[in-house]
Amino acid sequence: MEVFNQTRKTILADNALMVDSFFKRACGLLGRRTFTYGQALILKPCNSIHTYFMNFAIDALFVDKNNIVVKTVVGLKPFRLSPICLKSKFVIELPCGAIKSTSTSLGDKLILK
Repeated sequence: MEVFNQTRKTILADNALMVDSFFKRACGLLGRRTFTYGQALILKPCNSIHTYFMNFAIDALFVDKNNIVVKTVVGLKPFRLSPICLKSKFVIELPCGAIKSTSTSLGDKLILK
């Protein structure tokens, strides 16, 4: 799956995986040693994430029902909890630095295809 920022005309990820079951969301990125540019994990439904027991920091985009970015979290370090974002319907976890390198910001419209 691809995550495209329609507002900025940039690709956030060309290798995104949708996880929409409780068990898959709970496992998320646990156990991975690397998370490279072009990869993403889409957690649906979701309005908060954690990085407990993870080996690396991540970026996260909180996205509403209209695919609009309503919150960004840059460089969430291991063993941390994100803020809760009640407007969020899903979260896109990205490698650390992806938000800055694509200039993604609040209000951007995303397309998942």
